[in-house]
Amino acid sequence: MALRVTVRGAGIIGLAVADELVQRGHDVRVVDPAPAQGASYAAAGMLAPAAEVWHGEDDVLRLGLASLALWPDFARRLGVPLETGGTLLVGVDAGDLQQVDRQVELLTRHGVATETWDRREVVEHEPSLARVGGGAWVPGEGRVDPRRVCAALLDRVPVQATEPPESWRPDVTVIATGSVLPDPHCHLVRGVRGEILRLRTDDPPTRTVRGWVAGEPVYLVPRTPEQGVSAEVVVGATSEEHDGAPVVTAGGVLRLLAAARVLWPALDRAELVETTVRDRPSTIDGLPLIGWTGRPGEMLAAGHYRHGVLLAPLTAQVIADALESDHPDIDPAVDPRRFISDDSGGVHVTHAQR
Repeated sequence: MALRVTVRGAGIIGLAVADELVQRGHDVRVVDPAPAQGASYAAAGMLAPAAEVWHGEDDVLRLGLASLALWPDFARRLGVPLETGGTLLVGVDAGDLQQVDRQVELLTRHGVATETWDRREVVEHEPSLARVGGGAWVPGEGRVDPRRVCAALLDRVPVQATEPPESWRPDVTVIATGSVLPDPHCHLVRGVRGEILRLRTDDPPTRTVRGWVAGEPVYLVPRTPEQGVSAEVVVGATSEEHDGAPVVTAGGVLRLLAAARVLWPALDRAELVETTVRDRPSTIDGLPLIGWTGRPGEMLAAGHYRHGVLLAPLTAQVIADALESDHPDIDPAVDPRRFISDDSGGVHVTHAQR
């Protein structure tokens, strides 16, 4: 049965949800006064669930790998390029190489294939990384340009700036408003500032590079250039808790440029074309909120933190499946109902009760 659905929020998550619901025959209205201008606009577009995972993030890895498997069909449907050259982890000095080794050990325990490369092998694959001491390659991972993805989705899913008229009575409302959720859910997500740079260069890496430079993490994500235009490299990203609106800071830009220039010296000659900052939507347990809220006719698709682009197709499927099922089986790791209020008005995490 076709349902009326209002999706609030037109970032990559809200648009992906809306597109999936339209594909399934539902009547969808998307509301956002500034479509695709939030965290999706700043995102680097890494589809790297293994390279980005850290200790204690088993669910993040599991969800990321499941969503990565959906991306080829999703990109094909949207007509956007999907690059699949894997992720290269590198370290400059001995301490940085220990970070790479820890990541490889972690991935090995999770059964994720990696190839360890010494300095010579790294330089064979990426000659401009001559200053690094070694690294490891994580095959199978990819990257997309989130701005192109959102543009393709906006061509398929109309967005309106204001709420539909009162005559429009949705059966379901999906809240996908990023780092700022409406009451009574506003306490579930907080903004974590992320600054990111875009540089234009004639010597970009051929794949995503994630590195450590004297302990400072940095990544370089190449963009496929348009004809006659030099390639763009996205450099990121800072991660800071803060109060107030996110702003680009001199310190953040300097840290990113300093680490990136050591890792990729050719960036000395690159044109700095953009500095961008947005809030990433983070939850207290680092996992997104996907599914029914417990309030009639209301769902959340929020709190994706650093993984919004990666998890977009999976989130869309989870929301659509739950909406269409009389007895939805939501993964407890992402079920919004895992957050409940205690008697003191605080919040703690629990397994969702269905």
